[in-house]
Amino acid sequence: QVQLVESGGRYVQAGNSLRVSCTASGQSFHNYFGGWSRQAPGKEREFVAVISPSGDWTYYETYAEGRFTISRDNAKNTMYLEMSSLTPEDTAVYYCGLSPHATRGLAGFLSWGQGTQVTVSS
Repeated sequence: QVQLVESGGRYVQAGNSLRVSCTASGQSFHNYFGGWSRQAPGKEREFVAVISPSGDWTYYETYAEGRFTISRDNAKNTMYLEMSSLTPEDTAVYYCGLSPHATRGLAGFLSWGQGTQVTVSS
C-alpha cells in the first residue's frame, strides 16, 4: 500500500489562492489515478477532483470546476491541488488518495493520507 503525505495547508483570507501538495512513497504512483477529497469537522467527506495516471484527464466536482486545478508530477511522485477564490466554505481538511480506476466520486480510492488543514477566514 502506498503512503501519502499532504502538505501546504494553511490559514488564508477569503479570495486568496493556495496550493496543497501530496507526496507518495510508493513505487507505482504513476500507475494510479490521483484524487483529492475534503472534510469539515462534523461533516461528511466530499469528493473534490481526480486526475488520470498520465495527467491528461481530470474530473472535478461541480463546486470545484473552474476554481480548483488538480495536477501531478510523476517524476516527483507528487500531485497538487491549486485553489483560487477561496471562501470560508472551502475550510476543511484536504486529503489525497489513489485509485486503480477512473472515478468521479469517493468510491474506488484505495486509501487516503492524513490530510492537511485549509482554513479560509472571512
